[in-house]
Amino acid sequence: MQRRDLLKWLGAAPLAATCAGGLLAAPAAPAKLLVVFLRGGYDAASLLVPSASDFYYQVRPKIAIPKPSGAAGAGIALSSDWALHPALKDSVFPLFQAGQAAFVPFAGTDDLTRSHFETQDTIELGQGGGHRNYRSGFLNRLAAVLNGSGALACTPIAFTDQLPTIFQGDVDVPNVALRTVGKPALDERQSRIVAAMYGGHGTLGRQVEEGFATRGEIARNLIGEMAAANRNAVSTKGFELEAHRIAALMRDKYQIGFVDVGGWDTHVGQGAAGGYLAGRFEELGRGLARFANEMGADWHRTVVVVVSEFGRTFRENGNAGTDHGHGTVFWVLGGGIKGGTVAGDQVAVSAATLFQNRDYPVLNEYRAVLGGLFARMYGLSARQLDAVFPGTAPKGLGLV
Repeated sequence: MQRRDLLKWLGAAPLAATCAGGLLAAPAAPAKLLVVFLRGGYDAASLLVPSASDFYYQVRPKIAIPKPSGAAGAGIALSSDWALHPALKDSVFPLFQAGQAAFVPFAGTDDLTRSHFETQDTIELGQGGGHRNYRSGFLNRLAAVLNGSGALACTPIAFTDQLPTIFQGDVDVPNVALRTVGKPALDERQSRIVAAMYGGHGTLGRQVEEGFATRGEIARNLIGEMAAANRNAVSTKGFELEAHRIAALMRDKYQIGFVDVGGWDTHVGQGAAGGYLAGRFEELGRGLARFANEMGADWHRTVVVVVSEFGRTFRENGNAGTDHGHGTVFWVLGGGIKGGTVAGDQVAVSAATLFQNRDYPVLNEYRAVLGGLFARMYGLSARQLDAVFPGTAPKGLGLV
């Protein structure tokens, strides 16, 4: 879909409705919720760029996204403080302009292990207080609350190979595997042939050779840890290609969905406006825009929440990448949200405001943020919210 067509379509769609008599209009039609989990801890400071921070540009000499200027590859201004990665110009940015996308920086959990597995489990369980019952994920508890409220049933589904932790619990949840598409366009043999073709062409030949060498180095460094951190999640390309199938199932039958997307553990050569990470953002953004389009009229009663287990170190490392961090940025999208904003508690980004002198702090705790969204979406009582996120007061961000 072309950007101008997407903007035209966004302006023509009607208002939304919710599942349990919430605040987005006629309760006769159930709300739709899709949680997208970016496994591997994506670099949130490349997605939502703190463009007003000189410190950001000092400590990221190779991977910083250029300040908004209108030039190709520059960040896209969202406010005086924040810019968006240019890879999302034709996908998520039109949603932001239409008030159908928002970002919540300094979000995350109090888990300090910086372990993919520990923190992913912490978020999916949503239990807090150090208690862990691996048979009780927060989306399963949400489905149980909604189905027990006497309102319209909210039927869940996981778009995963196996039932994820977030959907473990008393409610039966089906899962459907998505096609994993993520092989490189050229395999190793084809890469050697192309490199040989350009071998005698001076500067161009060296650039081709260096490009393939860099790709090979990244692959060697990431194949172990990134594959493990992905937990069999679909690739960003796979998500882009399967977005229409996810939308069709959620449009026709299901109200609560979950999909995990891998490929975000960028310790080496993550790139800046272009490169590896930019490619993942571009594919993810196109998938989200396609999902919005394919939802049709249901888009205006749909909320999509994009989360990750943690952010990454604010300073780039010696391999032009980033390491495991703490605070991250959540995305909230939907046809009926009050978007076009960067929401939640914030702080000016500087050396003095980093957590442990290395990471974004967590100012918007994930259970409070999600609890606030669910309260508004579904009209949940304090007792019902406590069943989903025990001991957590909801945090209203004014997005729904």
